[in-house]
Amino acid sequence: MIRKILLAIAVLAAAGIVVLWWFTRPLPVLTVTSWAGAYSQAQDRAMMRPFASARRVDTRLALWDGELKDVAQAVQTGTYKGDVIDFELPRAIEACRRGLLEKIDPESLPPGDNGESAAKDFVPGAIGPCWVGSIVYSQVIVAAPRRFDTPPATLADFFDTQKFPGRRALSRASPKFNLEMALLADGIAPADVYKTLSTPEGLDRAFAKLAGLHPVWAHDSRDALEWVRNGQAVMASALNGDVFDARKDFTPDVIWDRQMYELDVFAIPKGDPKKDRALDFIRFATGTAPLARTASWLPYGPARRSAWSRVGDNPELKIAMTPFQPTAHFATAFAVDDGWWQGHMAALMPRWQAFVMAQDAQSP
Repeated sequence: MIRKILLAIAVLAAAGIVVLWWFTRPLPVLTVTSWAGAYSQAQDRAMMRPFASARRVDTRLALWDGELKDVAQAVQTGTYKGDVIDFELPRAIEACRRGLLEKIDPESLPPGDNGESAAKDFVPGAIGPCWVGSIVYSQVIVAAPRRFDTPPATLADFFDTQKFPGRRALSRASPKFNLEMALLADGIAPADVYKTLSTPEGLDRAFAKLAGLHPVWAHDSRDALEWVRNGQAVMASALNGDVFDARKDFTPDVIWDRQMYELDVFAIPKGDPKKDRALDFIRFATGTAPLARTASWLPYGPARRSAWSRVGDNPELKIAMTPFQPTAHFATAFAVDDGWWQGHMAALMPRWQAFVMAQDAQSP
C-alpha cells in the first residue's frame, strides 16, 4: 500500500512538473511585419492576439516601409526579421516573381464560415501563388456635396462635363487607375481593359479621353480631395481610405461605381524556418472572423465575402464601418491588374509624365 501511495505521489508530481513546464516554458515566437499606425494596430487586436491565445505563440509585431531590398536581404542571409509580411499586392507580385516568397497552396486555406471554399469566398485576385489577401481598398470618385441638383452617380458622370460642369482633379503620380478609368468610361468592357491598353490604339484612346477632361493635376489622392474641399474642383478621384480620414473636415458624395480595387496580402519570405507556423497564422488571420474583426477597425473591406456581413461598429469611434468599405459597394468593382502594371509601368511613365506636363501647360 505504501508503495502504491508513493507511486501515485510520484506520478502526480511528475504530471505537475509537466503542467508547470507547459505553462511556464518560453513560447515559440512568430513575427508579423506590417505597416505603422492604425492598420497594424487593428491587425494586432483582431488577428495577432487571438492567434497568440489560440496557439500559445508569442506573436510579435514588426514594422516596415515596403522596401523589397529588406526581404531580399533576409532571404539571401537567412536572417528573418519577419516570418509573415503584409504586402501591398504590387510588391507581393514582384517579390513572388523574384523568388523571394514561399509558395502557398490555395487548397490548404480553410473555407469561409458560410461553407464556401476559399477559391469562391475570396474576391478575385486575393489568392495568388505566393500570397493570401487580407483587406480590400479602392480608388473612388468623390463629388462636392450639394453642388448639383441631381448628384453624379456613375463613372460616366465623372467624364460628362456638359451635364456636370466644373473642373475634375486627378492624381499625377501614376497612369495606373487613370488609364483604366478612362477606358471604362469610354465604353470598354472591364474584361477587355488591359487587352486594350496593351495596344497603341488603346493607349491613344485612353489618353484622349483624359485629355478631354482638362483636369487639375493633384500630387496625390489627398491633394485631389483638397481641390474639391476648397471649391476649385467639383469632382476628383481619391483612395477610399483618404476619403474616410478627411471626413472630420469634409464629407463629399462618394461614387462607388467602377471603384478600382487593390489588396493588401500576407506572404512568407522564402526559406523562413518558421514557415509552417507562419502559414498557420495566415490561415487563421484570413479566416472569416479575424477578417471581419479587422475591418471593424478600418475603412477597408475583408477580402472574404463571408466576412462582409460580420463587420461591426468601430470599437473606438462607435460608428458602423461597413458603409465606408469598398466591399459594401462591390457590384461594379474593377480589379486592378497589378501584374499587368509590373510589365508596363516603366515603359508608360515617360509618356504619362509628358502628357501631364502638356496638360498643365494648357491649363487656364
